[in-house]
Amino acid sequence: MPIINLSEEQKMVRNTSREFTENEIKPVAAINDREHKFPKEIIDKLGELGFMGMNVPEQYGGSGLDYLSYILALEEICKGCASTGAIMSVNNSLVSAPLKTFGNENQKSSFLKDLASGNKLGCFMLSEPEAGSDAASMKTTATLDGDNYILNGTKSWITNGAEADLAIVFASTDRSLKHKGVSAFIVDMKTPGVNIGKLEDKLGIRATSTAQVFFEDCKVPAQNLLGSEGEGFKIALYTLDGGRIGIAAQAVGIAQAALEESVRYAKERRAFGKTISDFQGLQFMIADMATRVEASRLLVWQAAVMKDRDERYSKQSAMAKLFAAETAMWVTTKAIQIHGGYGYTTDYPVERYFRDAKITEIYEGTSEIQRIVIARETLKEIE
Repeated sequence: MPIINLSEEQKMVRNTSREFTENEIKPVAAINDREHKFPKEIIDKLGELGFMGMNVPEQYGGSGLDYLSYILALEEICKGCASTGAIMSVNNSLVSAPLKTFGNENQKSSFLKDLASGNKLGCFMLSEPEAGSDAASMKTTATLDGDNYILNGTKSWITNGAEADLAIVFASTDRSLKHKGVSAFIVDMKTPGVNIGKLEDKLGIRATSTAQVFFEDCKVPAQNLLGSEGEGFKIALYTLDGGRIGIAAQAVGIAQAALEESVRYAKERRAFGKTISDFQGLQFMIADMATRVEASRLLVWQAAVMKDRDERYSKQSAMAKLFAAETAMWVTTKAIQIHGGYGYTTDYPVERYFRDAKITEIYEGTSEIQRIVIARETLKEIE
């Protein structure tokens, strides 16, 4: 592990999440993936442990922990099941975080406790069929009508979309202002006019739902406006900056799991009269895998610590996500190679790690978007 002085509380969080993953998550991960089964019982238990609202203040029912503690737990959980980690990440990073930061006292008191306890599950609705990386081009609208906003439009690629009780929804309150006309709303998913559409049949993280959601004259109380009108784009960028650290931790967890499986397999598999771990060519692969995983973890921890210190961390979160996601793909590819034909079958978990790794290069900002962020910030810094 990286040489960073973890507090006793942080060590306890890491150890608790590691033990929970071994006992509760890993035994059912492959089954849930194969059956596309949402792990409700596990999510309920994570809520009881305080893992669904780790950074939410205790006064609102959360654990009141720092961001690094959350990252430590998320990596361990994603080692066992990236789907479970994704569900947890959305609830913590993309729903509870903007509510905690931008919500008024009434909104925080009304919504955070149920989210933090796991009694309710959240989702984040920014992407649309024609507005993914280009979120400012969204077509979903919110029109003020008395004491309500009327939402109309379509959201796509919504993780937790089929199970969520609550959503942070981004919609345009003034299309002429483009990104400056985007606003954010807290929406009860049982509100008339909210309709769940197609559930995607995905390559990886198959124990999560990824849904299309339609808003048809959906009436949302004006008091559920998060922040101010026109502040939505700022809220989205702030939220994604933090969320990217979580996805980077997910990628590290997947890569670490693939590395560990590869080492175990290499020590057991025999060829030409010796274990394959004795061959230098394979040792070089293991060395490169371990180095990239450790470098990724250091980037993730750096970004988390900077967030905890209230320092500017946009570039660091983008670097962590970019490098960790590409590491996860590289390491899981090597893991399959080490396993040979067995790696291509479902008898071993490395094929699942490979499938799960790919999404980390796409959601919460593609690798190309991360490179834009990193380049933009670097060009500002160097004269």
